[in-house]
Amino acid sequence: MPKVSRESAQVEDHGVVEDRHADLDGYAVSFVTFRDDIDATPLLKGLPDDRCQCPHWGYVVKGSMTMRFGDREEVFEAGDAFYSPPGHIPVSHEPGTEIVQFSPSEELRLTAAAIAKNMEALQVG
Repeated sequence: MPKVSRESAQVEDHGVVEDRHADLDGYAVSFVTFRDDIDATPLLKGLPDDRCQCPHWGYVVKGSMTMRFGDREEVFEAGDAFYSPPGHIPVSHEPGTEIVQFSPSEELRLTAAAIAKNMEALQVG
């Protein structure tokens, strides 16, 4: 049976976010730490409706985060399990927030490519 832990996962350090992740049979498992408050709105530009189209299931280990959906915002706090369907924007993260997240790998790859492109444009601009 495939498995991954925070310690065995591949590490990507983006400064304000550390993403430890692995692919398990078509699903990305991510251990994410938000070092600073982040509004992902500018990072999702170019995706349909400028919103994340990848569904995520997860658990907030520590801290809190706010997701914006078309008609509302929801706050997920330590101890909450969550589901974010396609069409959301992560708009706020308490510094130090830690989550474990499960996402379909292909959809996450498309979202990550758009985020990387927007990060590059923001750094150049």
